[in-house]
Amino acid sequence: MAKRLSVAVLGPGGIGGLLGGLLGRAGHRVVCLAGEGTAEALRADGIRVRSGVFGDFTVPVEADTVLREPVDVCLVAVKHTALDAALDRVPPAALGDALLVPFLNGVEHPAALRARYAPHVVAPAVIRVESTRLAPGVIEHGSPFAEVDLTGETVDRARLDALAAVLGDAGPVTRVLDDETSALWAKMSFLAPFALLTTRYGLPLGEIRTRHRDELTALVEETSAVSRACGGPADPAQALARYDDFPPQSKSSMQRDAEAGRPLELDAIGGALLRAADRHGLSVPVASRLVRELTAAGH
Repeated sequence: MAKRLSVAVLGPGGIGGLLGGLLGRAGHRVVCLAGEGTAEALRADGIRVRSGVFGDFTVPVEADTVLREPVDVCLVAVKHTALDAALDRVPPAALGDALLVPFLNGVEHPAALRARYAPHVVAPAVIRVESTRLAPGVIEHGSPFAEVDLTGETVDRARLDALAAVLGDAGPVTRVLDDETSALWAKMSFLAPFALLTTRYGLPLGEIRTRHRDELTALVEETSAVSRACGGPADPAQALARYDDFPPQSKSSMQRDAEAGRPLELDAIGGALLRAADRHGLSVPVASRLVRELTAAGH
């Protein structure tokens, strides 16, 4: 096995809990950072994962409300709506030279994190997985895949390769991508239309791509144009084909948050898309209307 790492997990929910559980099972030291109630449950019962791919298992982990000692890596797996408060659990002095790996939606967070921590430790990541926190420490991995893209234009490549090897050995298919902008916009280009439309209409993807096909097509074209202008990928036809291949009952995480009455990542996804369009002088009328309507609905 690769060197045993100490890994902090900020936000041991669907994503953080799955990764923390897999890394713990692989023999790495895992310290989950969360509120006192969740930390107490994790200290008592560990992380319990149910997965058709990785099996069902329970692994003991450490847990605390704040990072108090050095680690090798800190995975950031909270939502944008909770990010500012959550980062108080990771003081820059405590993080030191550890890699900070944010699994966050959107494209604006790397700059904000590099302003708070040392730029050479911030390694943005994208994960493709469906994983849900059922209760503190209880994680259900529902998708037949778990894929991670690591990137970081300010990070030493050898550190990224070493972490990718550790994650890959633990379970998720992991690769390192050279182009950070392209990696983040590839996720954003898929996520923004999916999140905005399913949340606005309260419908799963299958009904969106049939009942609101014209709107989906227009929004995909707008998002692709913004991605292209920002230096990311732009292939509207391929994007539409990906939506058509998804299971019809698929819901976006933003839609699930809306159904549960939780705060939405509307600004991190829709707001960031509009700001990028504005910077490049692009008109995005469908995206603008959807963000406006979701905001007016109290989101």
